Amino acid sequence: MMSAMRVELWMQYMVIAPWVVHGWYQVATKGWREVDAGYLAILPSMLLRIVHNQAWITASRLQNARGRRQIVDRGIEFDQVDRERNWDDQIILSAILLYLAALYLPGGQHVPAWRTDGAVLIALLHAGPVEFLYYWFHRALHHHFLYTRYHSHHHASIVTEPITSVIHPFAELVAYEVLFSIPMIACALTGTASIIPLVVYVLYIDLMNNMGHCNFELVPSWLFKWFPPLKYLMYTPSFHSLHHTQFRTNYSLFMPFYDYIYNTMDKSSDALYEKSLKNKEEAVDVVHLTHLTSLQSIYHMRPGFAEYASKPYASKWYMRMMWPVSWLSMVLTWVYGSAFTVERNAMKKIRMQSWAIPRYTFHYGLDWEKEAINNLIEKAICEADKKGAKVVSLGLLNQAHTLNGNGELYLLKYPKLGVRLVDGTSLAAAVVVNSIPQGTGQVVLAGNISKVARVVVAALCKKNVQVIMTNKQDYHLLKPELPEGVADNLLFSKTGMAKVWLIGDGLDAAEQFKAQKGTKFITYSQFPPRMARKDSCTYSTTPAMAVPKTLKNVHSCENWLPRRVMSAWRIVGILHALEGWNEHECGDKVLDMEKVWSAAVMHGFCPVTQA
Repeated sequence: MMSAMRVELWMQYMVIAPWVVHGWYQVATKGWREVDAGYLAILPSMLLRIVHNQAWITASRLQNARGRRQIVDRGIEFDQVDRERNWDDQIILSAILLYLAALYLPGGQHVPAWRTDGAVLIALLHAGPVEFLYYWFHRALHHHFLYTRYHSHHHASIVTEPITSVIHPFAELVAYEVLFSIPMIACALTGTASIIPLVVYVLYIDLMNNMGHCNFELVPSWLFKWFPPLKYLMYTPSFHSLHHTQFRTNYSLFMPFYDYIYNTMDKSSDALYEKSLKNKEEAVDVVHLTHLTSLQSIYHMRPGFAEYASKPYASKWYMRMMWPVSWLSMVLTWVYGSAFTVERNAMKKIRMQSWAIPRYTFHYGLDWEKEAINNLIEKAICEADKKGAKVVSLGLLNQAHTLNGNGELYLLKYPKLGVRLVDGTSLAAAVVVNSIPQGTGQVVLAGNISKVARVVVAALCKKNVQVIMTNKQDYHLLKPELPEGVADNLLFSKTGMAKVWLIGDGLDAAEQFKAQKGTKFITYSQFPPRMARKDSCTYSTTPAMAVPKTLKNVHSCENWLPRRVMSAWRIVGILHALEGWNEHECGDKVLDMEKVWSAAVMHGFCPVTQA
């Protein structure tokens, strides 16, 4: 079903293909001078609307991740993202109606680029009939009969995002299209229609719709002091937010004039506006430092494409067509000199944020980038410490041994650091050990040796589980690190025949094919392996756990992990804050694995297989 949904989302734009092809056919047969410019302008204006809406989505999510000037302090969940995934349907519907109008509506053909009288007519008709009719239509939609059948779908989103503004049942969408088309039809019938005013009017509707649903206050107070009547002519995000929380007030479209006239203005509107403007950036207890992975991952992050961010990351062929934008975003993030906030969560009284280092995975393998990356991480740690954070967890390659010695570099540079640094080794190792089926007496360890691998080997050998290594050099490296009583459980063999393989980075496909059929591959690295075996073998996720329902505002997937699943490296920071632990986990330091695992289970985190 999910694959069918993806096809549907991709194919929905094909409904306008006949008109696009027809437009280009006219260009080819008649030439640019003879073709109807207004007809050709519909497609670019539609694309402009998509970019405009996406810009609002990104800006809103970045701002709300910081928690500054936020209006409604509640979280969003996956059900809202799924409900609002078809936000571009109304753009497609508008484009179809515009194509039909350009072909058949009297006065809709060969319109000029600009007519002042048409622009004035649009402004007057919107301020008058459109705003008036919308107010009463909107009030009617809140009547029990219409509300339960139609408008409740829109109000299911208490915490709004810009795209919430266009999430309505189809019949309601059509009604809005008819209402907003009044000025445009009037211009066409009176012979005053022109391209620029029509495009600007549609963009104005998008602008005000997006602004009113962005859930942070951005309209400066000096505007209303400079021109007091403006409060009757333009609403604010906090004004419309009250409509989504109180339901029976603030019905106006963009101009609150009619709410004042008919006494439906919420009495707390001004107070909420002032309060939202004064809201400072939210205090943070836990900061998780991550980074961008592949070139396409910029779209998958929470401020990117909402639908993609709500699903585990997977490279899509059609996203490669956006490579110019992808490369431009890479250059911009490379130039950006600080980590940026991408997500905000809460659990009990603990406030959490995820910050992204503006570098991609391949940057971490470049020797000439290491100093710059360490400076970025160091700057982020100092910023978190300055903001009063209790813990900073180092995710993905931000705690690579070759980069900073699993975070020890920062402790050596700042011995009096107030914030606790954790690399997550203890819980990552605990997840791996607890993923091994009970009764297993022998496992194979293959892949690059990491700090997590060392802890896993030591823990298994203590439990009298034999660990077979296929790399002789790594075997001789690990053997002396084990106590004499358990070192005999570490073995070397070129052909490991165990049914459980623990795998890390650097494991090629050829070595995976040495495993028996039905082998269970358990990953201990931060990055998922290439799944070479297509037979009865199974692969686990990277070390991760399902999060409890008490963890709020989770509506994006962490990289390639399923919904409401977090990496062990990220969870450790949360546990540190919840338990009030006062020790670092960096360099060679590893927390008690059993203590960390018990704390995770106690707070409601559970293995992914039990989610």
